[in-house]
Parts: sequence; structure tokens; C-alpha cells
Amino acid sequence: MEIFQQTGDLSKSALRADMDPKTARKYLQAGKLPSEMKTAHTWRTRPDPFEEDWPRCAEMLADAPDLDAKFLFEWLCEQNPGQYQEGQLRTFQRRVGDWRALHGPDREVFFPQEHEPGERMATDCTSMNELGITIRGEAFEHLLCHCVLTYSNWEWGTVCHSESMLALRGGIQRALLQLGRMPREHWTDNSSAATHQPGAETTVGREGGEKEEEGRLRVFNQAYLDMMNHFGMRPRTIQVNAPHENGDVESLHGVLKRRLKQHLKLRGSADFESEALYVAFLEKVMRKANAGRTERLKAEVERMRLLDCSRLAEYHEHDCTVYKWGTLTVQRRIYSVPSRLIGKTVRVHRYEDRIEIFYKGVHQLTAPWIGRDQGPCINYRHLIESLVRKPGAFRRYRFQRALFPGTIFRWAYDRLDEAVSERTADREYLQILHHAARTMENEVEAALTGCRADQEVPRFETVLARCPRAVSDPPSLKPLEVKLGDYDKLLESERIPA
Repeated sequence: MEIFQQTGDLSKSALRADMDPKTARKYLQAGKLPSEMKTAHTWRTRPDPFEEDWPRCAEMLADAPDLDAKFLFEWLCEQNPGQYQEGQLRTFQRRVGDWRALHGPDREVFFPQEHEPGERMATDCTSMNELGITIRGEAFEHLLCHCVLTYSNWEWGTVCHSESMLALRGGIQRALLQLGRMPREHWTDNSSAATHQPGAETTVGREGGEKEEEGRLRVFNQAYLDMMNHFGMRPRTIQVNAPHENGDVESLHGVLKRRLKQHLKLRGSADFESEALYVAFLEKVMRKANAGRTERLKAEVERMRLLDCSRLAEYHEHDCTVYKWGTLTVQRRIYSVPSRLIGKTVRVHRYEDRIEIFYKGVHQLTAPWIGRDQGPCINYRHLIESLVRKPGAFRRYRFQRALFPGTIFRWAYDRLDEAVSERTADREYLQILHHAARTMENEVEAALTGCRADQEVPRFETVLARCPRAVSDPPSLKPLEVKLGDYDKLLESERIPA
């Protein structure tokens, strides 16, 4: 149009605009630009396949607006066999989406928040099983207690095995130790480690340490409040079934897992020799991620208080009495202990993943913390001396299953039970187990495996013959021959001047 006003030549103007003269004449006659002549596409280019059944679908959506489009399409296919195909699902989903936008109920609005530096740390636990981590070939199922500063996205995570109070305490404390500072607030979700449901008479507000759940109130556990008071942080929680309120840490769960997957691919394996090596790998990845957040972290550090409080113990203490059957109970979990402690009261340190038992401050043993569905933790070495003296107690012993260290030991007992009398089978199996406790269990296991391969009855003497001797014979030495001339040589060397 500009060139036509200058030259008045339609062909020349169309050529300069790289346009057909007929098209140029159309725009000149209309006096509009091409963008101004576009019309909204409101007509259909093909027949509507849902025209007959859509009014009925719209009625159903009006009665139940949250009805799933895929479920409604499947119902439509059942009502009209052969009329609709699987490939039309996406078209139907768009149709339902348009109906919801035009006639559906109002949707929830999310409001972006501005975070102040040094104000908030959010914590949440997430499962890490999707990474496929293994320790020496065995699957390592675990969680990560993930702490995030919401302003800078600085993060730190601690491996744990449950969402317990001990796991929460350990995760928060180690994150603060890495940071060296303390934010003003700490946010967490509705886990039972931090909160519980009180009676209906509670009327304190959320900032007083409580939150609402379906018209009722939840309060913080006293242990959680004590931890927050120790670190000088104000406890806050999100609403029930509202994980988006903890969106920073929720989104960084996925970011961290994707980052870890990439590092595992570069490493070439997700198998580690020990849990400590895996934790070192995890911490290295998090440090690299935090290295790109130093500018915003610097602003947070300037606004946070120095971490100047003592470190909390990452365990609960229990005083337990050892019963006459050589066991003690810790939070309804049964553990065996050395029989010399029977009748004594011991101090148990219950960590998130293990327990440690002390008597008069002296460490006695360490055992893994067991789940309630795992059964008692019985070590046959604690009981075998008494069982050898009382073999009749073995057959109906309440925890007999724990006295088979492996499947080959179970086979040995069953084979003995078939070959000899019950009393002899019990006595000889206990002697085999006693030998395993005094020497090496793997050597006895190898001997039993040999018996099964050779189809021998694993009698005690047979197993003993297959095991290496517990004490090797001393080496044979030649008799000492004394030569007096050797002493003369020593005396001559003393006369030589230095």
C-alpha cells in the first residue's frame, strides 16, 4: 500500500511486496491489511460425531460436573456399540473441556506467593525407590527427608526409612547444620510425626500450633514443638489435602530425582558398595545443585540468625528390663540380648533405623529397628548356650523360626527329624548351631550344603568332619642346637673399636 501510494503502479507494488497482483488489488479495494481481513473460525470442517448423544452427555455433566471425560466416553461406547471408536476419545475430551469452560463450575484459583529471604524452610519426605538404588545388588528402599529454603531453593536431604519424628528431627537438624543458620519459620505437612488430632474442645488457632481438618482442629505434637523451640523457628503447617501450599519442596522433589537419574547414568550404575557411599554420592549431587543458588542464598544468609544452639540427640531413650527368657521389649518390638543381662535394666537408644543397648554406660549390642510386621529380632548366639543344656525346650520354642539362620539350616533340622528320633534331632541340630556360634556360620553352612549335595544325613559328627578345625596344629620345629662358637663371635664383635 505504501509503494502503491508512491508509484500508483499496481504491478510494481505487488512485485515489491512479493504478492500476486490479483491479491494486491483485493487488499487495495478493501483498504485493509491481511491481518485485519481474517475472520474467526467458528464453523465446523467435518460432521460432529457426537451431535446426537451430546445433549444427554451435557445433562450428565450438569448433574455431576466432576465426571471424568474418559469414563463418560466409555459409557457412551457401551450405550452405542460400534458407533464410536477409541481414536475419538481425544475429540470427546476436548468437547467436555469446552463445556466445562463455558458452563462448568468455578475452578480453584492458585495465587503465586512472594517469598522473603530467610523467612521459610519447608520440609517433606519423598520416596526414592524410583531411582532403583541397590546396595551390593540388593534393593535399597528408602525415603528422603527433603528440606528447602523457599526463597533461594537451597536444599538438603537426609536418607530415612519412615516419616517418624526421629526421621524429621534428623533431617531438619542436618539441614540446619549444613546451612549454619536458622530461618524464622518451618513449614511441614500433616504427617503424624508433627501433628495429631485432639479432642473437639480445642479452640486454639493455626498460628497457635493447630490447623483445621474437616471442621476439626489438629495440634502439633509436643516433641515437635520442643524441637522448634530449641531451634527458635515458628512451626507452621499446610492445610489438609493441599500439597500445593508446600509447592516449593514438592516441585524440587522431582527436580532432584531427575538430576540424580542423570548423574546415575553418567556413573553407569545405581549399585553402591555401602549405604555410606550412596549418601556421599547424594550429598555431592545436592552440593552441585546448591552451587548455582549462591546469589539468592547470600541474601537469605544475611537475614537469618546464626545457628548457636546445641545439637539434639537423634534418638529416644528407653529403660528396659531384660526378662528371664533373655529378651526385652522396645515399643512392642521384641529383641534378644546376651543372657548375662537377665534381670538387669538396660538403657536403649532408639534411632530411626536401629537401636543401641547400654548397661551402666557400656555398649552391649546394636540391632536394626524392625517394623511391626517383621516379627521379633532374635539372635541365636544369645540363646544357644542355654538351649544346648535344655534341648527339650527347642521344639516348642515360641521364636523357633529365628533359630534357623538360613534355609540350609532349616533343611538340616527337617532332614534330622526324618532320620532320627525327635529328641536326637533337636539335640544334634542345637549342637550344629552351637558350633556355628563358636566358629564361623558360613563354614557350617558350607558343610551342610555338602551334606545335601551328597544326600547325607547331617549328623553332628558328619558336619563336624566337614568343617575346618577350629584350632590349627602348631607348626613342627627342629630341635634347637646350641653352638658355643656363636657366643665367641659375639664377644669378638664387642672388642672391635667403634
